[in-house]
Amino acid sequence: MTDAWEVRDWRIHVADLYAEVRAEPDPEVAHRMWAHGRAALLRDHPATPVPAGARASFTPEVAPYDPALRFVVRVEPAAPERREVPTPTDGVVPFERVGRVDLPGLGGLDVWWLDSYGGGIFVPLKDASPRTYGGGRYVLDTVKGADLGGTREALVVDLNFAYQPSCAYSSDWVCPLPGPGNTLALPVDAGELHVPVAG
Repeated sequence: MTDAWEVRDWRIHVADLYAEVRAEPDPEVAHRMWAHGRAALLRDHPATPVPAGARASFTPEVAPYDPALRFVVRVEPAAPERREVPTPTDGVVPFERVGRVDLPGLGGLDVWWLDSYGGGIFVPLKDASPRTYGGGRYVLDTVKGADLGGTREALVVDLNFAYQPSCAYSSDWVCPLPGPGNTLALPVDAGELHVPVAG
């Protein structure tokens, strides 16, 4: 079982990686840095969700960068909604909808606030592609450091940075997954694609 200090160190590395991503002015270069950094963490870090037997040879599949899937959009008002996600490890994880972003040509995604200690903006994504994890992926999860930058008036939502949650790799992890307001009817073959692992 992963211990608290390993998880803490993982989060430090994730936050540092996203700080480098935000500091790089070329999104395609930032994406390469991110893909390389994520691969190293998933393969080598003690807190990786990749099962031990699969780590040494594990390489995530990341789609080539597509500039058409990078959006800088206003977070529009949305009717208040609360989601309470029960988990066996963290109890009930509460989220409050704080807005919605429109991604031209694709549809809209709800923007959530993690309404518990620490807080954070959360934008999960589920799409129609058979190449992505069926449970969905995360684009932003700022409480864990996955933050592409921006403001309410101009939030960076770059689907090339969509990544698999820990539960995609192992049932030891429990993850809040996208609801209907974070489901796109079209395929989004960007970011991390689903690579089944056995360990």
